[in-house]
Amino acid sequence: MNKVLVFTATYNEKANIEDLLSKILSLNLDLDIYVIDDNSPDKTNEILRFFSKKYKNIFFKVRPEKLGLDSAHKEAFKYAVNKGYEVLITMDADLSHDPNDITLFLNEIKKNDFVIGSRYMKGGKNNMKISRYLLSFFGNKLIKFLFNIKEIDEYTTSYRCIRVEKLKSININEIEAKGYSFFMNCIHYFHKNNFKISQVPIIFSDRKTGKSKIPKIEILRTLFNLVILKLRK
Repeated sequence: MNKVLVFTATYNEKANIEDLLSKILSLNLDLDIYVIDDNSPDKTNEILRFFSKKYKNIFFKVRPEKLGLDSAHKEAFKYAVNKGYEVLITMDADLSHDPNDITLFLNEIKKNDFVIGSRYMKGGKNNMKISRYLLSFFGNKLIKFLFNIKEIDEYTTSYRCIRVEKLKSININEIEAKGYSFFMNCIHYFHKNNFKISQVPIIFSDRKTGKSKIPKIEILRTLFNLVILKLRK
Protein backbone atom coordinates (compact mmCIF):
# COMPACT_ATOMS: atom_id res chain seq x y z
CA MET A 1 0.00 0.00 0.00
CA ASN A 2 1.18 3.50 -0.82
CA LYS A 3 1.47 6.37 1.68
CA VAL A 4 -0.70 8.81 -0.29
CA LEU A 5 -4.43 8.44 -0.91
CA VAL A 6 -6.31 10.54 -3.48
CA PHE A 7 -10.06 10.60 -2.91
CA THR A 8 -13.03 11.80 -4.89
CA ALA A 9 -16.79 11.35 -4.59
CA THR A 10 -18.98 10.71 -7.63
CA TYR A 11 -22.61 11.02 -8.64
CA ASN A 12 -23.34 10.81 -12.36
CA GLU A 13 -19.74 11.41 -13.41
CA LYS A 14 -19.52 8.74 -16.12
CA ALA A 15 -18.41 11.34 -18.66
CA ASN A 16 -15.52 12.53 -16.46
CA ILE A 17 -14.29 9.79 -14.17
CA GLU A 18 -12.31 7.80 -16.76
CA ASP A 19 -10.40 10.91 -17.83
CA LEU A 20 -9.74 11.91 -14.21
CA LEU A 21 -8.42 8.48 -13.21
CA SER A 22 -6.25 8.29 -16.32
CA LYS A 23 -4.73 11.70 -15.64
CA ILE A 24 -3.92 10.81 -12.03
CA LEU A 25 -2.36 7.51 -13.09
CA SER A 26 -0.28 9.27 -15.76
CA LEU A 27 1.52 11.23 -13.03
CA ASN A 28 3.35 7.99 -12.14
CA LEU A 29 3.30 8.83 -8.44
CA ASP A 30 3.23 6.29 -5.63
CA LEU A 31 -0.37 6.78 -4.56
CA ASP A 32 -3.68 5.00 -4.20
CA ILE A 33 -7.04 6.24 -5.45
CA TYR A 34 -10.30 5.78 -3.58
CA VAL A 35 -13.71 6.70 -4.98
CA ILE A 36 -17.10 6.68 -3.27
CA ASP A 37 -20.02 6.58 -5.70
CA ASP A 38 -23.57 7.26 -4.51
CA ASN A 39 -25.16 4.65 -6.80
CA SER A 40 -25.07 6.93 -9.83
CA PRO A 41 -27.96 6.29 -12.26
CA ASP A 42 -25.54 6.81 -15.17
CA LYS A 43 -23.57 3.73 -14.04
CA THR A 44 -20.39 5.54 -13.07
CA ASN A 45 -19.62 2.48 -10.95
CA GLU A 46 -19.15 0.32 -14.08
CA ILE A 47 -16.12 2.43 -15.04
CA LEU A 48 -14.84 2.30 -11.47
CA ARG A 49 -15.16 -1.48 -11.48
CA PHE A 50 -13.20 -1.72 -14.74
CA PHE A 51 -10.38 0.48 -13.45
CA SER A 52 -10.17 -1.28 -10.09
CA LYS A 53 -9.71 -4.62 -11.84
CA LYS A 54 -7.03 -3.22 -14.14
CA TYR A 55 -5.10 -1.23 -11.52
CA LYS A 56 -4.23 -2.53 -8.07
CA ASN A 57 -4.03 0.97 -6.58
CA ILE A 58 -7.64 1.95 -7.38
CA PHE A 59 -10.40 1.17 -4.90
CA PHE A 60 -14.05 2.15 -4.84
CA LYS A 61 -17.25 1.85 -2.86
CA VAL A 62 -20.81 2.15 -4.11
CA ARG A 63 -23.27 3.41 -1.51
CA PRO A 64 -26.96 2.47 -1.81
CA GLU A 65 -28.21 6.01 -2.48
CA LYS A 66 -27.22 9.67 -2.70
CA LEU A 67 -25.98 10.40 0.82
CA GLY A 68 -24.11 13.65 0.23
CA LEU A 69 -20.61 15.03 -0.09
CA ASP A 70 -20.13 15.61 3.61
CA SER A 71 -20.72 11.97 4.55
CA ALA A 72 -18.58 10.77 1.64
CA HIS A 73 -15.64 12.89 2.78
CA LYS A 74 -16.07 11.79 6.38
CA GLU A 75 -15.92 8.19 5.16
CA ALA A 76 -12.76 9.02 3.23
CA PHE A 77 -11.16 10.53 6.35
CA LYS A 78 -11.92 7.37 8.32
CA TYR A 79 -10.77 5.14 5.46
CA ALA A 80 -7.41 6.95 5.30
CA VAL A 81 -6.92 6.60 9.05
CA ASN A 82 -7.96 2.92 9.19
CA LYS A 83 -5.80 1.94 6.24
CA GLY A 84 -2.72 3.68 7.61
CA TYR A 85 -2.13 6.33 4.95
CA GLU A 86 0.10 9.30 5.75
CA VAL A 87 -1.44 11.87 3.40
CA LEU A 88 -4.98 12.30 2.07
CA ILE A 89 -5.76 14.46 -0.97
CA THR A 90 -9.39 15.20 -1.83
CA MET A 91 -10.65 16.64 -5.12
CA ASP A 92 -13.71 16.98 -7.34
CA ALA A 93 -14.45 14.33 -9.96
CA ASP A 94 -15.64 16.70 -12.69
CA LEU A 95 -12.16 17.74 -13.95
CA SER A 96 -12.47 21.20 -12.41
CA HIS A 97 -9.31 20.36 -10.45
CA ASP A 98 -6.09 19.72 -12.35
CA PRO A 99 -4.45 16.45 -11.20
CA ASN A 100 -1.04 17.92 -12.07
CA ASP A 101 -1.37 20.09 -8.95
CA ILE A 102 -1.14 16.99 -6.75
CA THR A 103 2.65 17.45 -6.70
CA LEU A 104 2.20 20.98 -5.30
CA PHE A 105 0.15 19.60 -2.42
CA LEU A 106 2.64 16.83 -1.69
CA ASN A 107 5.48 19.34 -1.42
CA GLU A 108 3.53 21.78 0.75
CA ILE A 109 2.13 19.17 3.14
CA LYS A 110 5.68 18.22 4.20
CA LYS A 111 5.74 21.25 6.48
CA ASN A 112 2.01 21.64 7.22
CA ASP A 113 -0.97 19.71 8.54
CA PHE A 114 -3.56 20.98 6.07
CA VAL A 115 -3.16 22.54 2.62
CA ILE A 116 -5.96 23.95 0.49
CA GLY A 117 -5.91 24.73 -3.20
CA SER A 118 -6.58 28.44 -3.58
CA ARG A 119 -8.10 30.22 -6.57
CA TYR A 120 -7.63 33.58 -4.87
CA MET A 121 -3.96 33.65 -3.87
CA LYS A 122 -1.18 34.84 -6.18
CA GLY A 123 -0.87 32.37 -9.05
CA GLY A 124 -4.39 31.00 -8.61
CA LYS A 125 -7.26 31.49 -11.03
CA ASN A 126 -11.00 30.89 -11.09
CA ASN A 127 -12.46 30.22 -14.54
CA MET A 128 -16.10 30.03 -13.40
CA LYS A 129 -18.90 31.82 -15.21
CA ILE A 130 -19.13 35.42 -14.01
CA SER A 131 -22.18 34.96 -11.75
CA ARG A 132 -20.67 31.96 -9.96
CA TYR A 133 -17.26 33.62 -9.86
CA LEU A 134 -18.58 36.72 -8.10
CA LEU A 135 -20.53 34.62 -5.59
CA SER A 136 -17.47 32.50 -4.85
CA PHE A 137 -15.01 35.43 -4.73
CA PHE A 138 -17.03 37.62 -2.37
CA GLY A 139 -18.20 34.61 -0.37
CA ASN A 140 -14.60 33.68 0.36
CA LYS A 141 -13.81 37.29 1.25
CA LEU A 142 -16.67 37.22 3.77
CA ILE A 143 -15.51 33.93 5.26
CA LYS A 144 -11.95 35.25 5.63
CA PHE A 145 -13.29 38.35 7.39
CA LEU A 146 -15.44 36.33 9.79
CA PHE A 147 -12.98 33.51 10.48
CA ASN A 148 -9.87 35.73 10.56
CA ILE A 149 -7.63 32.87 9.39
CA LYS A 150 -4.81 34.84 7.85
CA GLU A 151 -2.87 31.91 6.39
CA ILE A 152 -5.28 31.28 3.49
CA ASP A 153 -7.49 33.08 0.98
CA GLU A 154 -9.73 30.14 0.02
CA TYR A 155 -12.20 28.21 2.17
CA THR A 156 -14.67 26.46 -0.11
CA THR A 157 -12.84 24.36 -2.70
CA SER A 158 -12.62 20.63 -2.03
CA TYR A 159 -9.13 20.37 -3.54
CA ARG A 160 -7.12 19.96 -0.36
CA CYS A 161 -4.53 17.86 1.40
CA ILE A 162 -4.45 16.61 4.99
CA ARG A 163 -1.83 14.92 7.10
CA VAL A 164 -3.65 11.79 8.25
CA GLU A 165 -1.87 11.74 11.61
CA LYS A 166 -3.75 14.93 12.50
CA LEU A 167 -7.08 13.33 11.62
CA LYS A 168 -6.43 10.79 14.37
CA SER A 169 -6.41 13.59 16.96
CA ILE A 170 -9.91 14.89 16.17
CA ASN A 171 -13.48 13.63 16.02
CA ILE A 172 -14.59 14.43 12.48
CA ASN A 173 -18.20 13.71 13.41
CA GLU A 174 -18.18 16.95 15.40
CA ILE A 175 -18.42 18.75 12.06
CA GLU A 176 -22.17 18.65 11.55
CA ALA A 177 -22.48 20.85 8.44
CA LYS A 178 -24.08 19.22 5.42
CA GLY A 179 -23.33 19.45 1.70
CA TYR A 180 -20.82 22.01 0.47
CA SER A 181 -20.90 23.90 3.77
CA PHE A 182 -18.93 20.97 5.17
CA PHE A 183 -15.77 22.16 3.40
CA MET A 184 -15.94 25.60 4.99
CA ASN A 185 -16.66 24.18 8.42
CA CYS A 186 -13.73 21.77 8.17
CA ILE A 187 -11.28 24.64 7.94
CA HIS A 188 -12.82 26.38 10.93
CA TYR A 189 -12.60 23.12 12.88
CA PHE A 190 -9.01 22.41 11.83
CA HIS A 191 -7.96 25.93 12.78
CA LYS A 192 -9.65 25.59 16.15
CA ASN A 193 -7.69 22.36 16.70
CA ASN A 194 -4.35 24.05 15.94
CA PHE A 195 -3.66 22.51 12.54
CA LYS A 196 -0.79 24.19 10.72
CA ILE A 197 -2.58 25.52 7.63
CA SER A 198 -1.26 26.62 4.25
CA GLN A 199 -2.35 27.01 0.62
CA VAL A 200 -1.13 26.38 -2.93
CA PRO A 201 -2.35 28.14 -6.09
CA ILE A 202 -4.73 26.23 -8.36
CA ILE A 203 -6.55 27.04 -11.59
CA PHE A 204 -10.19 26.09 -11.26
CA SER A 205 -12.12 25.23 -14.43
CA ASP A 206 -15.88 24.89 -14.83
CA ARG A 207 -16.98 21.37 -15.69
CA LYS A 208 -17.15 20.71 -19.44
CA THR A 209 -19.68 17.88 -19.26
CA GLY A 210 -22.60 17.19 -16.93
CA LYS A 211 -24.44 19.60 -14.67
CA SER A 212 -23.32 21.36 -11.51
CA LYS A 213 -24.76 19.70 -8.43
CA ILE A 214 -24.70 22.77 -6.18
CA PRO A 215 -28.34 23.49 -5.28
CA LYS A 216 -29.48 27.07 -4.72
CA ILE A 217 -30.44 26.20 -1.14
CA GLU A 218 -26.73 25.56 -0.50
CA ILE A 219 -26.03 29.30 -0.70
CA LEU A 220 -28.53 29.98 2.09
CA ARG A 221 -27.22 27.05 4.09
CA THR A 222 -23.66 28.34 3.85
CA LEU A 223 -24.67 31.84 5.00
CA PHE A 224 -26.59 30.31 7.89
CA ASN A 225 -23.58 28.22 8.90
CA LEU A 226 -21.37 31.30 8.77
CA VAL A 227 -23.62 33.08 11.25
CA ILE A 228 -23.76 30.04 13.56
CA LEU A 229 -19.98 29.58 13.51
CA LYS A 230 -19.38 33.26 14.19
CA LEU A 231 -21.76 33.22 17.17
CA ARG A 232 -20.11 30.11 18.59
CA LYS A 233 -16.66 31.61 18.14
